Amino acid sequence: MPPRGKVAQLPPELKAWLDQYLVENNFSGYEVLSAELATRGISIGKSALHAYGQSFEDRLSALRMASEQARAVVAAAPDEEGAVNEALMRLVQEHLFKLLMADGKQIDLPKVAKAVAELGRAAVVQKKWQAEVRSKVEAAAQAVEKIARKGGLNVDTVSEIRREILGVAS
Repeated sequence: MPPRGKVAQLPPELKAWLDQYLVENNFSGYEVLSAELATRGISIGKSALHAYGQSFEDRLSALRMASEQARAVVAAAPDEEGAVNEALMRLVQEHLFKLLMADGKQIDLPKVAKAVAELGRAAVVQKKWQAEVRSKVEAAAQAVEKIARKGGLNVDTVSEIRREILGVAS
């Protein structure tokens, strides 16, 4: 196993400064960056900084894409019944599947298996939550219906109130 890179060995505050510098300078200016680090007593060549910067930029780009996809999913399914969570879980499942199919040799299978298991547990919790919400909404609709009938509302009005509570289209 190769030794850890010099960038990985930087103190956390200097590593945070380096990451911020790379983002602010659009992942360029590695000679200037190397010289700046030298003034701080750190010797890291521009090639090593470029290799780190390229990897960091790729990870940042992937994170931005995932965030954009998550926003699109939320915009496409803005309901209260957990469809957003379900869609996000499916998106993660799809990405895991693509990783497995693309290059299974470099995949840490135990980590992927753990991620799949956690997704499964999350799906079960999601379904349980959905059932609880449906049950509470149904109970609220029945209570309102009972109160409305006592108040002398006609059947059509009671039905309309019930549909509104349950979110059922007319």
